Amino acid sequence: MRVVIVGAGVGGLALARGLSDQGHEVEVHERSPEPREGGAGLGLHSNGTAALKALGVDLGGIGRRIDGLENRAPSGRVRYTLDVDAVRDHYGFECRTVPRRELLELIAAGLPEGTVRYGRICTRVRVNPDGTVSALFGDGSSATGDVVVGADGIRSAARRDLWDGDPARPTGWASWQALTPVPVGLAAGTVAAVVQGRQGMCGIMPAGDGLVQWWFDVRWRPDIPRPASPVGVLRRLFGDWTDPDVRTVLQHAKDEDLGLFEHVRHRVPKVWGKGGATLLGDAAHSFPPFTAQGADQALEDAWALSLALSDEGAEADPAAALRRYESARRGPAALAALASGTEAATRFSPPRFLGKDRVSALATRQYVGYLGRVSNILTDRRP
Repeated sequence: MRVVIVGAGVGGLALARGLSDQGHEVEVHERSPEPREGGAGLGLHSNGTAALKALGVDLGGIGRRIDGLENRAPSGRVRYTLDVDAVRDHYGFECRTVPRRELLELIAAGLPEGTVRYGRICTRVRVNPDGTVSALFGDGSSATGDVVVGADGIRSAARRDLWDGDPARPTGWASWQALTPVPVGLAAGTVAAVVQGRQGMCGIMPAGDGLVQWWFDVRWRPDIPRPASPVGVLRRLFGDWTDPDVRTVLQHAKDEDLGLFEHVRHRVPKVWGKGGATLLGDAAHSFPPFTAQGADQALEDAWALSLALSDEGAEADPAAALRRYESARRGPAALAALASGTEAATRFSPPRFLGKDRVSALATRQYVGYLGRVSNILTDRRP
């Protein structure tokens, strides 16, 4: 089967890896003129690392394993600790923070030469009368296959065609994020931290080799011009927080390292595509990063879609295989989107009378259950 993938992000490349290993003819078209070098870090939970393994990708020690996640008050007081190590023991797959660039390189390294083609800006997806599907590009060229998969992100051109418009709407929040060396004690450990207060949230996660993935979630409107100094804004907003790690991050932050990620969301429909066309990752289910499931859900999609397209009968009826994939993934992805859209939770503080240990145990149990409900691969729910 010939499969055309639009977008060389984590989900698109992972799908290409899975399909290529199963003997399909795959080509990936990426709008960037060269391999992506930007981006910060990614948090991969047990479902994301499980999907990568099933797709034949060995993380090989890149990034850093995460064994615990502290929820802190702005003062630095630990409210509770999510026992990520217990989650790993339950499902058999670890959680890691990895630099996005290194993960993309690792996945792409297993693809046949020439699979990814750069500088290809997709403008439309067209289902042809003969049942084939074409991706049309800004330079007037096109690529036709038995299947076209739009994996082109939160402003997906493929989605605009397949859904008759762009349903994604801003949530009123955004993240300033970076991946940099920061001399915090967390950088050398396996425990991450999320600090929550009325101004927003700060996340700090070790990412290996002295790097730290850090971000600040703040209220945001699309009509707000980018500030001349984002770091100055963050220091004004969070400067009275006394958590020592937040103070260190703010002290070492540089404007040139920061990237802005606007939070958007939309309802996840039951059907994602038409005919031999479908969507994957953020193109199918855009949601805020509150539960850090964006990359994991894209990898779940890649695993499920590679299975659906390799089933007996898929070559004779690709459209039916795509609808099975969408049906299998819709529920878990919709739940992940719903849970990730609760920005008000950034101001939640559990009652202190419950005690830190009790809240930690409760949060861990709830997360184990949540992860099973948003995952196909951990529960073996196949298309």
